[in-house]
Amino acid sequence: MALNTNEVLLSVDNLKMHFPIYAGVFRRQVGAVKAVDGVTFDVYKGETLGLVGESGCGKSTTGRAILQLYQPTDGTVAFKGTELTDLTGSEMRKMRPNMQMIFQDPQACLNPRMTVGSIIDEPLREHSVADANERRERVNQLLEVVGLNPMHANRYPHEFSGGQRQRIGIARALALNPEFILCDEPIAALDVSIQAQVVNLLEDLQQELGLTYLFISHDLSMVRHIADRVAVMYLGKIVELANQDVLYREPLHPYTQALLSAVPVPDPVLEETRQRVILQGDVPSPANPPTGCRFHTRCPIAIEKCSQEDPVWREFHNGHWVACHLVD
Repeated sequence: MALNTNEVLLSVDNLKMHFPIYAGVFRRQVGAVKAVDGVTFDVYKGETLGLVGESGCGKSTTGRAILQLYQPTDGTVAFKGTELTDLTGSEMRKMRPNMQMIFQDPQACLNPRMTVGSIIDEPLREHSVADANERRERVNQLLEVVGLNPMHANRYPHEFSGGQRQRIGIARALALNPEFILCDEPIAALDVSIQAQVVNLLEDLQQELGLTYLFISHDLSMVRHIADRVAVMYLGKIVELANQDVLYREPLHPYTQALLSAVPVPDPVLEETRQRVILQGDVPSPANPPTGCRFHTRCPIAIEKCSQEDPVWREFHNGHWVACHLVD
């Protein structure tokens, strides 16, 4: 966990990512999957912002839209004051070294036909960084940084374990000295025993290199460990955002309260007395989201206003943001 400054590195405003639905012989658009539907937040230089929520709520899509891997439907994404959505392909390519990504599945994101050395060297070659000898030294250095043996640079991804493959993915992300790294559930595909090692590595790298992370995960316990601030997402919208300690101590939104009530506590006495919040029903389809507050169909305290009016995203108190009609 890093100490953040008040300098905004990344600013996301009203970001939307709608995927069209086509039907019929003439493939006319009949609707849209509103995967991300009006997301607003800032990421400060040097911090880790955790983005949590159920599977399918739009976390990974938000990350990909921020990095312009998807062309956003609406909204703005500013990195160090530069509006990314206005950039051409060649202009965005020049921005890529500053913004990198660690993918969820370390096996799927590494080319099985390339050696580990070639995989880490690829971004250096693509962006014409240094000559062959300097790049080879850089690859060896990166392997050491992430705790792997440089002597294994000529091996292929299948010769490594899942945790080692994720370290290779981290080394590739670090190759171009980025300032911002999007971590898209980087530990979800790993054994529990390996997860802590990878998270500790990410924290050490952040301290050494001054990195800024957007850490996407559905593991609330791990997010509490690594994040400075936490944003909670439900069905394409962020419903709450606060400092990590404040959010876990005093969650305001009913959805956040329900999520946190499901996190196991390593205290048998406390665990017996805790009140679980059991949500009824299933998550609605993002192709046909509910009117008003997206959460009202499952909210245990919803009132009539919740089904009619979309709650305003507002600052409740000192950096604690929430979108709920019933929070006063």
